[in-house]
Amino acid sequence: MAKRDYYEVLGVDKKANADEIKKAYRKLAMKYHPDRNKDDKDAEEKFKEVAEAYEVLSDDDKRQKYNKFGHAGLEGAFGGGGFSWSDFTHASDFSDIFGDGLGGIFDMFFGGGGGRRRSAQADRAGEDLRITISLTLQEIAKGTSKSVKVNLMDACETCNGSGSSDGSVTTCEQCHGSGQVRRTQRTFFGNMETMSACPSCQGEGKTIKNKCTKCKGEGRTSAVKNIKFDIPAGISEGQIIRLRGKGNKGPRGGAYGDLLVHILEKEDDVFERRGENLFLAFPISFSQAALGAEVTVPTVSGNAKMKIPAGTQSGKVFRLRDQGLPILHQNVKGDLFVTVIVQTPTKLSKAEKSLFEQLAGYDKETKFTPGKRFKF
Repeated sequence: MAKRDYYEVLGVDKKANADEIKKAYRKLAMKYHPDRNKDDKDAEEKFKEVAEAYEVLSDDDKRQKYNKFGHAGLEGAFGGGGFSWSDFTHASDFSDIFGDGLGGIFDMFFGGGGGRRRSAQADRAGEDLRITISLTLQEIAKGTSKSVKVNLMDACETCNGSGSSDGSVTTCEQCHGSGQVRRTQRTFFGNMETMSACPSCQGEGKTIKNKCTKCKGEGRTSAVKNIKFDIPAGISEGQIIRLRGKGNKGPRGGAYGDLLVHILEKEDDVFERRGENLFLAFPISFSQAALGAEVTVPTVSGNAKMKIPAGTQSGKVFRLRDQGLPILHQNVKGDLFVTVIVQTPTKLSKAEKSLFEQLAGYDKETKFTPGKRFKF
């Protein structure tokens, strides 16, 4: 069965903003939530479907790819088996969307009392970092590799990221080492028990007795890392490459965050880019326009031959197929559109001037008709 359009799933317009998307998701998630539709498998599938749509449309990078290439643009984003709850990166939105009383009911998908417990390491994941990379048109055309130095937080070398100077830790007295505390809340679904991270140990289940003097018990210190990554051909300005695990290290053994690479495009001296197509102004002489010629035209992949038919007028556009930019993640290229401009010489040698004077004698016999639109 073909996937439905994500905008159709949430019932929003393609120009909907983030607030409108969140509002639509909240309404549908409340409608199809399994606790309100027990024994209804269709509702459970719809609940997952709206979560998938929200995951894509609330993420600028995924939404941009989806808008341009549809579902094909997200191939690989959710793994070979498609979207699963482990791909949902907006679990923290639940307290905002549903309130504290309803946030806990999603533990059945993301860990807690109703399902598997989230690891303390995942709860202590490091922050995402953002950098900007400027690319030339040639780099975009062929794809490229980059190596950048990034200031980030990495595991403390003195305590190996533990935060403890001597490795000594004690069991948290509030949660007794579980890392979670249980609480009961009254909601319109009835009384609900939820599990949340212990406030005393931040979900770790243990406390540090003697903190590392270098990192002050944080388990991480500032560092500079050299990070290498590939940029695919056909990428556009404004798109983002997410490098998993290349961001800040989380405190006390927490997971690494991600590095988000924002793409900028340097203005090219020769070509103008419009999507996957390129545009070029190419000068030719009077004789080439009148008699015809074969010229060498620059492209992003080298030079190409192009024929100028006899009698070509200034402003004529020629199309060189497959000489544009590749479409991202597809084996398809755009085209190169060449606009020929007949150049009027500004300096003439004696011989050239003599030839043009002879030509002027023939021009007296040519009659042009002025008007709103010149007829070639």
